[in-house]
Amino acid sequence: MATSENESKLPEVDAFLQHLALERRLSPYTLRNYEHALKVFMGWFFEQGQSELIKITQRHLRSFVIEQQRTRSRRSLHNYVSALRTFFKYCVRQGVLEHNPSVGLILPKLQKSLPKFLTEKQMKELLEVPMHLFEEGAISEQRAWRDRVILEVFYGGGLRISELVGLTYGQIDEKSGVARILGKGNKERLCPLGTVAITCIRTFREKFFPGAGLESPVVLSDRGGKMAPRSIQALLKEYLKKAELPMDITPHKLRHSFATHLLNRGADLRIVQELLGHASLSTTQVYTHVNLARLKEVHGKAHPRA
Repeated sequence: MATSENESKLPEVDAFLQHLALERRLSPYTLRNYEHALKVFMGWFFEQGQSELIKITQRHLRSFVIEQQRTRSRRSLHNYVSALRTFFKYCVRQGVLEHNPSVGLILPKLQKSLPKFLTEKQMKELLEVPMHLFEEGAISEQRAWRDRVILEVFYGGGLRISELVGLTYGQIDEKSGVARILGKGNKERLCPLGTVAITCIRTFREKFFPGAGLESPVVLSDRGGKMAPRSIQALLKEYLKKAELPMDITPHKLRHSFATHLLNRGADLRIVQELLGHASLSTTQVYTHVNLARLKEVHGKAHPRA
């Protein structure tokens, strides 16, 4: 494909991706997104008869956005441009570009959609599926416990899929029930996982991997290696189907469920922000819609002037 051949002629792209991986230590999933965004834009840029980074102007970026919005969602477009902006900032710092061509670029406004999540009842039904399947003889006991650990840790700690995949026994203090998580941008945070999740982790280890060391991944593939994110996504789909729950729920939407349920039960927004590892409070505030709806319901039933 012409795009990948031309992309390989730009050492700045490779250097940028290495910078993200080695210095900023972004997850493989995030790196793949950056790489894809750059590949799409550079492919488009070369098709315009251009081949030098210094020739990129804001006009090019505007044309790219106009063309891409015919076939891509606004969310995808914003993600692409976010990756490009980070790349151009890097190029300016490295002296490759004098100016950042993305400064002042206007994008189509995003529609404000409320995050999808499972109710507490639905979440309970999902968490019970692995053991039900084991009892029916549909899956092995080892797999049932492993998959239960995955679901309980997702929900108990609100982890990202990359954080769960990389979680080792050495990061978990079983006595306090807290995990030390290395999140986005190499930022460390403490995550309580909950009594149920910790009990599942302990039981799984004692039953099937008693010799697992501190560096051993908590979640293992069927072959005994670190589990791939796509495998976790696939098993979630399988369990959603078995529980007859919405099939558009993703591991990230389990984070939405985690945050929403905490706020519904009175957790402080800033605490939830810290637990999720959000750099900005505004990112967390999207979850307050559910809490607000509940407050209005209580107010409507209890206040004499409601």
